[in-house]
Formats: sequence, structure tokens, C-alpha cells
Amino acid sequence: MKQAEFCEIEGMKVGHAQDFKAATGCTVVLCEEGAVAGVDVRGGSPGTRETDALNPVNLRAAIHAVLLAGGSAFGLDAAAGVMQYLEERGVGRDVKVAKIPIVCGAILFDLKCGDSGVRPDKKMGYEACRNASAGPVPVGSVGAGTGATIGKVRGPGHAMKGGIGSFCLQAGDLKVGAVMAVNCVGDIFDERENGLIAGVLNDDRTVGDSEALMLENYRDDTDIFSGNTVIGVVATNADFTKAQANKLASVSQNGIARTVRPAHTTFDGDTIFTMATGRVKADPNAAGILAVRAVENAILRAVKSAESLGGYPAYRDLIK
Repeated sequence: MKQAEFCEIEGMKVGHAQDFKAATGCTVVLCEEGAVAGVDVRGGSPGTRETDALNPVNLRAAIHAVLLAGGSAFGLDAAAGVMQYLEERGVGRDVKVAKIPIVCGAILFDLKCGDSGVRPDKKMGYEACRNASAGPVPVGSVGAGTGATIGKVRGPGHAMKGGIGSFCLQAGDLKVGAVMAVNCVGDIFDERENGLIAGVLNDDRTVGDSEALMLENYRDDTDIFSGNTVIGVVATNADFTKAQANKLASVSQNGIARTVRPAHTTFDGDTIFTMATGRVKADPNAAGILAVRAVENAILRAVKSAESLGGYPAYRDLIK
């Protein structure tokens, strides 16, 4: 097993677009030739697009892009720009009178980080596609991670900056990579550092413990606003069916559980899409091992690469 680059998975491209002043943005993962796809929605407050199409009992066999966007539900508008970009290039399901691109997506809530009146839209989605390349994926406070924050159980005044990260692993000719946008209510745990590295802040600006706070206040049924989530894409060059792609998405959620504490809460919208390009015969269990590690490391890279924005301190600010 060795580390690779996400876009070394043949056929995959990743692009970001963002408005730093408004602290919002979007990320698109393109596979213009089409990829067999699956999805696992584990959080209790999701915001998604075209997930039903990925059910193995339904007809559609391939998708052409996944959009990850800020802007909460408004951010789903950016998918129209992805649709336009792909249609202009003749990409999509041929229905004789048109070619219809299949664009899945998920959103995160970032409206409290910058200007809540500015959200990812059709223009920004199109721009992300124009910026897409098969080169190294920019990480940190860019794209869908621009306005992402973490550790919000005590409110925005005690939260930290999240971001977007990418990581890819290869075993033989099997490649599995992840692009993850991190905007969770909980904290970030790194087993290599043996503890919590980022999340809810104590009054002295040290990292606290969201799980401990939630347990101490278990009788408090105050709704922690459902503006949190970890969303992402796991891509592989493996040859999988839709059922296997959905299983891979489910297994990939273990990468969130290993790094986010607590994970998959009713306040989060945790969603992972999978895209399989079908070039390599592979055991789904082997792909799952790589996927969990890729998701875990992509989340850690997102947080460690983030930069302070909108008054939210970043991991790199605390370790100086």
C-alpha cells in the first residue's frame, strides 16, 4: 500500500470555486465518461441531490459528477452550473433529444461564517467545473471547505475552522481516494497524536471535548442548530456494481467515525458518495480498507490545512 493522488484515479477531475469575502464555495468531482455510483447518508440532517438515483433497484447506472457545496440548501443551485458545463461538452445520458448529465450532490451549512446572502449558485458551479483538473487537489479553506467550521456544541464563539481535504491510497493497481468537506458539530481525533486535535474551544482557547459536554448536559434538549455535516466523495478505479458501490459508501463512513467525535449525530448531515470507474477487478472488502483510511486522512488533512476565516481560529493557529 502506498500514497497516491486522488486524480491519479483515471477519469477523475476535481475543481473548486469560492468567494473568500463571503466565506462560501463549492467543489465538483467530475467523471465525464461516467462512473457507477453509490451513496450512504448517515447524518440526521442531510441536504442532498439525486440520491434516489443511486439505489440499486433504480435504473440509472452511471453518474457524471458530484457537487459538494456550502450555502446550505441554497447551495444546491450550483448543480445547475455543473449540468450546463457537462451538457455543453456532450456529456450525459443520451435520451435522443438531449444528453442529460447526472449530477449528485450534498451541501453544508456555512451561512454564519461570512455573508449569508451570498451562496454557491449556477455561476459558481460552472466555474468549479472550469477549474477542474487531474492535478493535485487544493485543500484547506477552499471550495466547499471555504466556510466550513467544526466543534459547535458551545456555539460559534467556541468553534474552529474546518475545510476540505483529499487523500488517496493504492494497493497494486487498485486505487481509492477521498475528497471530504469537514463541517461537523463534533471534534477531530487523530490517533497518531493520541487525542483530540481540533474542535470545541474552552474559554482559555484550548481544545475541549464535545462528547463530554454533551454527556454532562444530557437532559438539555436544546436543539443545536442542524447546520453541521461531513460530506464527501470516495472514488476508485475498481469495477463495481451499484450494490457494491453503495456498500463501499457505507463502509467509508467508518473513516468519519474514526476521526469525528461524536459522528453521525442528529445535528449532522454526514453523506458519502462513491464513484467507481470500472478499470480494475477488485475485492470490495479490499477497497473498503483503503476507503476508510482515505476518508480518515482526508478529514485530518482538511482540518490541518485550514486557515482562519470569519473569526474562526484554525488548527495551525493553535499549534504555533
